[in-house]
Amino acid sequence: MTVSDGIAWIGAHLHSPVSAAVRGMLGGISLTAARGMEADEFLIALGADLDELAARTPYRDLAVPVGQPGRPSPHINPVMYGMCGDWLYVLEDWGAATWSTGYRKVQSMWPYLGQEIVCVTVDRFSPPSKILHVPGDEIARRAEFGQDTGEESALDAALDASGAVFPSIADVGEAAVVAHYEQHGPRLPALVFAAVGAYCGLSIDQEAVRAGTLPGVLLPMP
Repeated sequence: MTVSDGIAWIGAHLHSPVSAAVRGMLGGISLTAARGMEADEFLIALGADLDELAARTPYRDLAVPVGQPGRPSPHINPVMYGMCGDWLYVLEDWGAATWSTGYRKVQSMWPYLGQEIVCVTVDRFSPPSKILHVPGDEIARRAEFGQDTGEESALDAALDASGAVFPSIADVGEAAVVAHYEQHGPRLPALVFAAVGAYCGLSIDQEAVRAGTLPGVLLPMP
């Protein structure tokens, strides 16, 4: 999959291992997309350093601090970001999305009225993977992969159109649900990211992400 595939390629590689041979990212990427605010404003709300933002250092050149002898390593994760249309996107491959883990406890991360956030988080340490959506009204909706948010929103319509909304036991029975997951489950992450890409109009260059040439910052663990 290439840039012309939007962001479905992120989902296609969701369960691929993170490889030290890749200078950027490929497997296990979580995505946070935000609009209605300045890009740097959102990154600062996530914990980015002002000087580091100003430097616009390529992700592959970030220097991640390590712990001193006898001291634990600092909980800091390198992330990659960019713009597509009026959306800022943040990519992370440490197992989750910083915004999804911090928005309920870090006040600066919560959006104001008119600010929209779509987050697709792997949640490797607290599965399953999830979709979160704040459509501009300060209320977060969430859904596990295979579901929609239940709001009958344009995002829900995109998820349904892509095939990312799977049947429920209440609707078709357990046997049919099991059969559907066996047949289509491996493609579900790609379908989810395809839907989010279609809703946001996002297209992110896979080769630039893999090479780590997009700008990056270090974010503290929420």
